[in-house]
Amino acid sequence: MAGMSSRRSVLIAAAAQSLSQRLTAAPLKGNIRHSVCKWCYPKVSLDDLCKAGKEMGLGSIELLGPDDWPTLKKHGLTCAMTTAPNIEGLGGITKAFNRVEHHDKLFSVYSDWIPKAAAAGIENIICFSGNRDGLDDEKGLANCALGIKRLMPLAEKHKVNLVMELLNSKVNHKDYQCDHTAWGVELCQRVGSERMKLLYDIYHMQIMEGDVIATIRANHTYFAHYHTGGVPGRNEIDASQELHYPAIVKAIVDTGFKGFIAQEFIPKRPDVLDSLRQGVTICDV
Repeated sequence: MAGMSSRRSVLIAAAAQSLSQRLTAAPLKGNIRHSVCKWCYPKVSLDDLCKAGKEMGLGSIELLGPDDWPTLKKHGLTCAMTTAPNIEGLGGITKAFNRVEHHDKLFSVYSDWIPKAAAAGIENIICFSGNRDGLDDEKGLANCALGIKRLMPLAEKHKVNLVMELLNSKVNHKDYQCDHTAWGVELCQRVGSERMKLLYDIYHMQIMEGDVIATIRANHTYFAHYHTGGVPGRNEIDASQELHYPAIVKAIVDTGFKGFIAQEFIPKRPDVLDSLRQGVTICDV
């Protein structure tokens, strides 16, 4: 029995190595640009993630600030989407542009962030609506448009996009206001600048709305960036969850999209880099 167990272990290890080699060896098709969110890999150093990501064909590691941009540059990578600037607790998911009392401080911090990003060759800066906290959706929309419009001349000058993320308020971010595509699209229309865009997070919008491919086809001109994640659970984007990512990514490619698609799932398997490699391969259509 011990011999059989040992042989089984060898076969399993060989199969895992074979899978890793297959995923590594296949050249990418080049139809999309691949990125990953660093926060999903807390036990992997940025240097190590850069090295592994470069080998997988990633062009970006994202949701990082200015202190990390030189490391990315050293490895020949960019930051496809910066993290949000934050001052006195403002600028993050829960407290942002939907409150006029936040606007002056947000204007100050984003006015500093935009030229820094441009100087580093970074095109997209994330932003958030903030939580409702009793504020109705129409008032929140008007307030966000008012605050973001102030930043558009600077964003246009430096050719940098402010990109508001669509998040679910059902599971992960209770009370978040920009939780439906229609709300985000209306905000972009009210701001009225090509430099105001949306981050269409596929995981979050599957939870809130579903109908992912039709939504992408109808609204893709407002989407500057995409995030992945398995539903339910926000884990690997393979056959263990309900979304069929090859079809979704093909729909994105068919719109003529030239930006980045970023893996933002939380790996469950022990070899987190194999999970990342698999995600990149799945999305390489």
